[in-house]
Amino acid sequence: SIHVVTWNVASAAPPLDLKDLLQLNKEDLDIYVIGLQEMNSGIISRLSDAAFEDPWSSIFMNVLSPLSFIKVSHVRMQGILLLFFAKYHHLPYIRILFTNSTPTGLFGYWGNKGGVSISLKLYGYYVTIINCHLPPHICNNDKRLEHFDRILETQNSERHGIPNILDHDLILWFGDMNFRIEDFGLHFVQESIKNRCYSNLWAKDQLSIAKRHDVLLREFQEGPLLFPPTYKFDKNSNNYDTSEKKRKPAWTDRILWRLKRHSQDAPHTLSLPAPHFSLSLKLYVSHMTYSISDHKPVTGTFDLELKPLVYTPPITLMPESLWTMENDMVVSYFSAPDFPSSPWDWIGLYKVGMRHINDYVSYVWVGDNQISVSDNLHQVYINISSIPKNADQFLLCYYSNNLHSVVGISTSFQIPSRCFLREEPLGEAQPQI
Repeated sequence: SIHVVTWNVASAAPPLDLKDLLQLNKEDLDIYVIGLQEMNSGIISRLSDAAFEDPWSSIFMNVLSPLSFIKVSHVRMQGILLLFFAKYHHLPYIRILFTNSTPTGLFGYWGNKGGVSISLKLYGYYVTIINCHLPPHICNNDKRLEHFDRILETQNSERHGIPNILDHDLILWFGDMNFRIEDFGLHFVQESIKNRCYSNLWAKDQLSIAKRHDVLLREFQEGPLLFPPTYKFDKNSNNYDTSEKKRKPAWTDRILWRLKRHSQDAPHTLSLPAPHFSLSLKLYVSHMTYSISDHKPVTGTFDLELKPLVYTPPITLMPESLWTMENDMVVSYFSAPDFPSSPWDWIGLYKVGMRHINDYVSYVWVGDNQISVSDNLHQVYINISSIPKNADQFLLCYYSNNLHSVVGISTSFQIPSRCFLREEPLGEAQPQI
């Protein structure tokens, strides 16, 4: 299961309760994809976020890490942020290929508008995730479509061994797309919303119209708009805009997806989806309980069914073979014959509930502390003298420098208390992702 969140947060600080937004009480989820727009990007805020974790990323990690989720990747461009979380056991089957950003604001160079993306391989399948913020105002529909094409073209930059983005098995595209409702007046729109007659408005929704005429957009799917328009609200209320401008409500916040299609004819001819790979929408809703912004967040919950193209991880760590000395722990692992190892690969020791890949309590460069190698069986030792004495559940992760991803993870285990003899700082350069 994949849960996608898009929210224009209008420079607000995060709320304390995210249970409804993240569907914590309702779903057994594997992956969270979270896209925010209009985060506070003032100079002081950006300097603070550069030195520390930004408040939104921090609260999502605080909520999700106790549930066995780890922040796998992120990308930010000014106020646009994209976060990717997955449960531990999926990590060796997720390879982050690259992140990218496309500014389209202010002559095409300013990052307050545009898109950011994460491209990855998931169990061997190519997936690209794009979070965007397109131009506002009802009159800028052509510009929105132009920016949509520009973001797609830029994200499709040629990279060695990575197929064209339109040949990826899945594209998830969401964000504050800013499409508006044409023709109908404010009173008619408000009455339709009040009476929950959303179907009255669908025919004049600019994105729905564009999807009927644009060849590429037609390939993107969307769930039914069975929730009220998500823009524009008075902050801290569920009332649509009561200011002098009285902006007309619209479904500006959207979640689209595109599955790879196989065709024997023209490149955009639709036929059957890729074999053994299907995505089905379970829930597409807005969340009216959140009122810190003039937008309501929108979430989409999906079931992704696939036949893995990768069945075994490149690295198999064996905590059952651990044995300890006074201040060191010996780790054994197997590497696949074709694994592209590097002396800059490292193994991290983590307390269960870690937030991200740099959240280790100790680590070792595999090229430095190697004990033995035999038939792809390796042994290295990790210094454990500085591990807190009250921490007892741990994981091991192997990080590949060449693949820029975790390629092996152990099951959880305990370190015997007899190992905690003294505490010393690590005293050497630490790996950073």
